[in-house]
Amino acid sequence: MTRRFLFGLGLLIALAGCGTATDPPSMALSSQDSLQMRGWVPDRLRGQILLSPVTGGQPTGSMWGSKISNRALQESIEESLRATGMLALRPGTGSYQMEVQLIELEQPIVGLNTRVAVTLAYTVVEKRSGAVVYQRHLRSAYVAEFTAAMVDPNERLRLATEGAVRSNVNLMLRDLIALALN
Repeated sequence: MTRRFLFGLGLLIALAGCGTATDPPSMALSSQDSLQMRGWVPDRLRGQILLSPVTGGQPTGSMWGSKISNRALQESIEESLRATGMLALRPGTGSYQMEVQLIELEQPIVGLNTRVAVTLAYTVVEKRSGAVVYQRHLRSAYVAEFTAAMVDPNERLRLATEGAVRSNVNLMLRDLIALALN
Protein backbone atom coordinates (compact mmCIF):
# COMPACT_ATOMS: atom_id res chain seq x y z
CA MET A 1 0.00 0.00 0.00
CA THR A 2 2.76 2.46 0.93
CA ARG A 3 4.71 1.63 -2.21
CA ARG A 4 1.65 2.34 -4.42
CA PHE A 5 0.97 5.57 -2.59
CA LEU A 6 4.56 6.76 -3.04
CA PHE A 7 4.52 5.73 -6.71
CA GLY A 8 1.24 7.61 -7.26
CA LEU A 9 2.56 10.67 -5.41
CA GLY A 10 5.76 10.62 -7.45
CA LEU A 11 3.79 10.34 -10.69
CA LEU A 12 1.57 13.25 -9.68
CA ILE A 13 4.60 15.41 -8.86
CA ALA A 14 6.21 14.49 -12.19
CA LEU A 15 3.05 15.39 -14.08
CA ALA A 16 2.72 18.68 -12.20
CA GLY A 17 6.06 19.75 -13.62
CA CYS A 18 5.20 19.06 -17.25
CA GLY A 19 4.56 22.13 -19.35
CA THR A 20 1.65 22.38 -21.75
CA ALA A 21 2.22 24.53 -24.83
CA THR A 22 -0.25 27.32 -25.57
CA ASP A 23 -2.59 26.91 -28.53
CA PRO A 24 -2.56 29.86 -30.99
CA PRO A 25 -6.28 29.64 -31.93
CA SER A 26 -7.18 29.71 -28.23
CA MET A 27 -5.20 32.95 -27.78
CA ALA A 28 -6.87 34.65 -30.76
CA LEU A 29 -10.11 36.60 -30.52
CA SER A 30 -13.28 34.58 -30.30
CA SER A 31 -15.39 34.58 -33.43
CA GLN A 32 -18.06 36.55 -31.56
CA ASP A 33 -15.60 39.31 -30.57
CA SER A 34 -14.04 39.50 -34.03
CA LEU A 35 -17.44 39.73 -35.74
CA GLN A 36 -18.50 42.46 -33.34
CA MET A 37 -15.31 44.46 -33.94
CA ARG A 38 -15.26 43.91 -37.70
CA GLY A 39 -18.22 46.24 -38.18
CA TRP A 40 -16.43 49.06 -36.33
CA VAL A 41 -13.08 48.86 -38.14
CA PRO A 42 -12.54 52.15 -40.02
CA ASP A 43 -11.76 51.96 -43.75
CA ARG A 44 -8.33 53.39 -43.03
CA LEU A 45 -7.40 50.18 -41.17
CA ARG A 46 -9.06 47.55 -43.37
CA GLY A 47 -6.35 45.31 -44.79
CA GLN A 48 -3.62 47.80 -43.85
CA ILE A 49 -1.62 46.24 -40.97
CA LEU A 50 1.45 44.08 -41.48
CA LEU A 51 2.77 42.20 -38.46
CA SER A 52 6.52 42.03 -37.91
CA PRO A 53 7.95 38.90 -36.28
CA VAL A 54 6.91 38.83 -32.61
CA THR A 55 9.67 38.86 -29.99
CA GLY A 56 10.08 38.13 -26.30
CA GLY A 57 8.42 34.73 -26.12
CA GLN A 58 9.92 31.45 -25.12
CA PRO A 59 8.94 27.91 -26.04
CA THR A 60 7.33 25.69 -23.43
CA GLY A 61 9.83 23.28 -21.99
CA SER A 62 9.14 19.90 -20.50
CA MET A 63 9.26 21.35 -17.00
CA TRP A 64 7.31 24.01 -15.13
CA GLY A 65 4.48 25.66 -16.81
CA SER A 66 2.99 26.84 -20.02
CA LYS A 67 5.00 29.47 -21.85
CA ILE A 68 4.19 31.54 -24.92
CA SER A 69 6.38 30.97 -27.95
CA ASN A 70 6.97 33.72 -30.50
CA ARG A 71 5.37 31.53 -33.15
CA ALA A 72 2.19 30.92 -31.12
CA LEU A 73 1.83 34.60 -30.25
CA GLN A 74 2.48 35.58 -33.89
CA GLU A 75 -0.21 33.19 -35.14
CA SER A 76 -2.79 34.34 -32.59
CA ILE A 77 -2.29 38.05 -33.35
CA GLU A 78 -2.29 37.47 -37.12
CA GLU A 79 -5.51 35.48 -36.85
CA SER A 80 -7.11 38.21 -34.72
CA LEU A 81 -6.08 40.90 -37.22
CA ARG A 82 -7.35 38.74 -40.11
CA ALA A 83 -10.67 38.03 -38.37
CA THR A 84 -11.31 41.74 -37.81
CA GLY A 85 -10.28 42.61 -41.37
CA MET A 86 -7.20 44.64 -40.40
CA LEU A 87 -4.44 42.29 -41.61
CA ALA A 88 -2.83 43.24 -44.91
CA LEU A 89 -3.79 40.60 -47.43
CA ARG A 90 -0.42 40.41 -49.23
CA PRO A 91 3.13 40.81 -47.93
CA GLY A 92 4.56 44.23 -48.71
CA THR A 93 1.16 45.87 -48.85
CA GLY A 94 -0.52 47.79 -46.09
CA SER A 95 0.09 51.25 -44.69
CA TYR A 96 1.09 50.24 -41.15
CA GLN A 97 3.72 47.97 -39.62
CA MET A 98 2.95 46.47 -36.20
CA GLU A 99 5.61 45.24 -33.81
CA VAL A 100 4.71 43.16 -30.75
CA GLN A 101 6.97 42.17 -27.88
CA LEU A 102 6.12 39.95 -24.92
CA ILE A 103 7.39 41.96 -21.96
CA GLU A 104 6.21 39.95 -18.97
CA LEU A 105 4.40 36.70 -18.26
CA GLU A 106 3.38 36.40 -14.62
CA GLN A 107 2.29 32.89 -13.66
CA PRO A 108 1.74 31.29 -10.25
CA ILE A 109 3.74 28.30 -9.16
CA VAL A 110 0.64 26.60 -7.79
CA GLY A 111 -2.97 27.51 -7.17
CA LEU A 112 -6.54 26.31 -7.31
CA ASN A 113 -7.87 29.28 -9.24
CA THR A 114 -4.99 30.12 -11.55
CA ARG A 115 -4.42 33.81 -12.35
CA VAL A 116 -2.00 34.73 -15.14
CA ALA A 117 -1.03 38.26 -16.16
CA VAL A 118 0.70 39.19 -19.40
CA THR A 119 2.21 42.46 -20.61
CA LEU A 120 2.63 43.00 -24.34
CA ALA A 121 4.24 46.04 -25.98
CA TYR A 122 2.63 47.18 -29.23
CA THR A 123 4.05 49.68 -31.70
CA VAL A 124 2.34 50.63 -34.95
CA VAL A 125 4.33 52.69 -37.45
CA GLU A 126 3.03 54.35 -40.58
CA LYS A 127 5.29 52.88 -43.26
CA ARG A 128 5.31 55.91 -45.58
CA SER A 129 6.32 58.54 -43.00
CA GLY A 130 7.93 56.34 -40.34
CA ALA A 131 5.76 58.03 -37.68
CA VAL A 132 4.74 56.02 -34.63
CA VAL A 133 0.93 56.17 -34.59
CA TYR A 134 0.31 53.79 -31.69
CA GLN A 135 2.61 52.70 -28.91
CA ARG A 136 1.45 51.11 -25.73
CA HIS A 137 2.26 48.50 -23.11
CA LEU A 138 -0.92 46.62 -22.24
CA ARG A 139 -1.25 44.40 -19.19
CA SER A 140 -4.14 42.01 -18.83
CA ALA A 141 -4.99 39.10 -16.57
CA TYR A 142 -7.20 36.07 -16.72
CA VAL A 143 -8.28 33.56 -14.09
CA ALA A 144 -8.88 29.90 -14.92
CA GLU A 145 -11.08 28.52 -12.17
CA PHE A 146 -10.36 25.22 -10.49
CA THR A 147 -13.43 23.68 -12.14
CA ALA A 148 -12.00 24.39 -15.63
CA ALA A 149 -9.45 21.60 -15.16
CA MET A 150 -9.76 19.99 -11.74
CA VAL A 151 -7.28 17.19 -12.29
CA ASP A 152 -4.55 18.97 -14.24
CA PRO A 153 -2.99 22.17 -12.85
CA ASN A 154 -0.95 22.54 -16.06
CA GLU A 155 -4.14 22.65 -18.08
CA ARG A 156 -5.47 25.42 -15.81
CA LEU A 157 -2.20 27.32 -16.26
CA ARG A 158 -2.45 26.95 -20.05
CA LEU A 159 -6.08 28.10 -20.07
CA ALA A 160 -5.25 31.13 -17.93
CA THR A 161 -2.24 32.01 -20.10
CA GLU A 162 -4.29 31.79 -23.30
CA GLY A 163 -7.08 33.85 -21.73
CA ALA A 164 -4.65 36.59 -20.63
CA VAL A 165 -3.21 36.88 -24.17
CA ARG A 166 -6.69 36.84 -25.76
CA SER A 167 -7.79 39.64 -23.43
CA ASN A 168 -4.65 41.64 -24.21
CA VAL A 169 -5.10 41.35 -27.99
CA ASN A 170 -8.75 42.32 -27.58
CA LEU A 171 -7.71 45.51 -25.72
CA MET A 172 -5.16 46.41 -28.39
CA LEU A 173 -7.60 45.96 -31.26
CA ARG A 174 -10.24 48.05 -29.50
CA ASP A 175 -7.60 50.75 -28.97
CA LEU A 176 -6.74 50.75 -32.67
CA ILE A 177 -10.40 51.00 -33.67
CA ALA A 178 -11.00 53.86 -31.23
CA LEU A 179 -7.84 55.66 -32.31
CA ALA A 180 -8.74 55.20 -35.99
CA LEU A 181 -5.18 56.31 -36.84
CA ASN A 182 -6.27 59.77 -37.96
